Amino acid sequence: MISLRDDKASLGVRMHRILVVEDNADLASGLRTNLELEGYEVAVAADGVKGLSQARAARPDLVMLDLMLPKLDGYRLLRLLRQDGFTGPVLVLTARGDETDKVRGFRWGADDYVTKPFSLMELLARVEALLRRSVASAAAVMPKVAPPPVCFGDVEVRPATHEVLRAGAPVQLRPKEFDLIMALIQRNGQVASRLELLHEVWGYDAEIVSRTVDTHMAELRRKLEHDPGSPRHLLTVRKTGYRLQA
Repeated sequence: MISLRDDKASLGVRMHRILVVEDNADLASGLRTNLELEGYEVAVAADGVKGLSQARAARPDLVMLDLMLPKLDGYRLLRLLRQDGFTGPVLVLTARGDETDKVRGFRWGADDYVTKPFSLMELLARVEALLRRSVASAAAVMPKVAPPPVCFGDVEVRPATHEVLRAGAPVQLRPKEFDLIMALIQRNGQVASRLELLHEVWGYDAEIVSRTVDTHMAELRRKLEHDPGSPRHLLTVRKTGYRLQA
């Protein structure tokens, strides 16, 4: 019987490389087995130091990262990866499900956050979506005519260079934060539902339930609104989603 992994190799298709940084040996083994059955190349690191070393050496397409790691915790590992210039998706997989933990992870560069215990099917769907989105972003071609800057309040968004300024000063947005603000800009004031944003920005199908959009929107408000608690531009549409008001 030919596996999906063998079939891809025979066709000359490069398999995505995934690094799992997890100190629970049984869980790491189970993740490795299931990811390999899906056709991925998988490496496992049992602590943060080994995880950082393997990530630097192999440059995986996706990192699956626990937060409670020996030697170097997941938060510091995530921050060092981003400082190194690693731009691939990072999926945080942890038992720490508090909102403050999620916000901290997103601020330091996580792309998604799955709380233990988790559904294996949902986890695999999230991995597939993150990789699909990453490939699409890498393959995107810059338009011949650069789109003009967009302004709202004292914020200026420059799509051509992925720059955001507030009162003339640069604002550092994470890639998904920039994609999210662009998804709202492209609607010209119309409402975007959470499911639409999950699909467009993260590539998730409708059956995946996530607070990811809300957490990223809270970060955008913190960075771009004068009063994040009473936003004037990044507005919530009750029971629906969000819209941008210039």
